[in-house]
Amino acid sequence: MPEHSSRRRARSAAVTLAAVALAGGAVLTGCTSDGGPAGRDSEGARSASPAPTPAWDASPASVAAVGDSITRGFDACSVLADCPEVSWATGTDDGVRSLAVRLLGASKAASHSWNHAVSGARMAQLPEQMALAAKEEPELVTVMIGANDACRDSVRLMTPEADFRASFEASMRQLRATAPKAQVYVSSVPDLKRLWSTGRENPLGKQIWKLGICRSMLGDADDMGPAAVSRRNAVQKRVVAYNEVLRDVCARDERCRYDGGAVFEYRFTGEQLSEWDWFHPGRNGQARLAEIAYRNVTASGPPA
Repeated sequence: MPEHSSRRRARSAAVTLAAVALAGGAVLTGCTSDGGPAGRDSEGARSASPAPTPAWDASPASVAAVGDSITRGFDACSVLADCPEVSWATGTDDGVRSLAVRLLGASKAASHSWNHAVSGARMAQLPEQMALAAKEEPELVTVMIGANDACRDSVRLMTPEADFRASFEASMRQLRATAPKAQVYVSSVPDLKRLWSTGRENPLGKQIWKLGICRSMLGDADDMGPAAVSRRNAVQKRVVAYNEVLRDVCARDERCRYDGGAVFEYRFTGEQLSEWDWFHPGRNGQARLAEIAYRNVTASGPPA
């Protein structure tokens, strides 16, 4: 072979080896042809596929409930007393068939469901309840709270929307710190104005209201003057705002499902309200709440 041909081939091999070495260096240092980090396009965005959203489990094996007097079955069995056995979320009453019973069966519900709701609780108390619920390591946590934030002695004392949001966000963080994989079902706050409109038809109920139940909405129940109408409308507006907060905060958590306003929109009748105060759900009303929850928890997708 001629000497100059051998030299040309040697130089060509050297160039090829240098190119391979440079290419290998680019791979090892994570650089692309445009000098940017590997795995990013020209805009600098990651080209890797996002992590898939966890699938909603429609058949959780345990349930913990947090919230207020509705979840405690207040005034459903006797006057001014809790009756957790008829709770829509975790009760054992055969006539109610709570969410826990519908999901787990009566036997398992007795040992795999917990009720940490507290009558009179407002959103500010929810982080503490969430901490207790998380310790149970439940697969599903139900949330129904907010009525007491609007049910104050006056409109001025209602929980501000910003505080309501901050407390709910803190509650979700509290849960996620201990139970990151727990699913959360959030019920909307009931329509308090509609409950007033229905309950005021009962004279006995209105006498119980005078003991101090939800004065912001139920006070002077038969007063239809401008001031009373304005007061009730202010309460109604705040409840709507609370439900928007519940929806928004829940939407940011991939394992949370809001009821889409189903409880707020439900038209409770006199037969479904407590025979003691004509405001809280009675056994029949608790059963309707359990039906709504079961339908939403077991649905293939969240409410529209």
